[in-house]
Amino acid sequence: MGTWDIGPFDNDTAADFAGDLDEATMEERESMIRRVLKRAADPADYLITPDAERAVAAAALVVAQHPDGEPACSNYGPSEPLPELPTDLRTLAVEALDRVVDERSEIAELWDEVTNGPRWRQDITRLRDVLDPPIPPQEEALFQI
Repeated sequence: MGTWDIGPFDNDTAADFAGDLDEATMEERESMIRRVLKRAADPADYLITPDAERAVAAAALVVAQHPDGEPACSNYGPSEPLPELPTDLRTLAVEALDRVVDERSEIAELWDEVTNGPRWRQDITRLRDVLDPPIPPQEEALFQI
């Protein structure tokens, strides 16, 4: 596995995906991101590592365009601009990220075997929480019953 850190583009597969995006026309880039996310979100299949790595990278690009997101900074991410991504990709990215960390995901199994596994899971959760923020616990009742 050509992985050097926990970031979305810190592996050979994601870096290659970024290169493919850079080589594609502006019009093709959104459909490439959508295709990667759909493949990973499909619950019917066991999610293999390369599909998961591309999905995390694609989700990071969706997060980067979210108002609460951060740029997908990486020396290995796309260097060419992306089109404005449609907001429906946010839901698809959440579904893909959920599959990346579930029990039918090869990459989750691999990360669970290494020291940085918890940090990797935190990074996936951070991406997911931008797209689908958790509901904070309610401190006090709004009204009496």
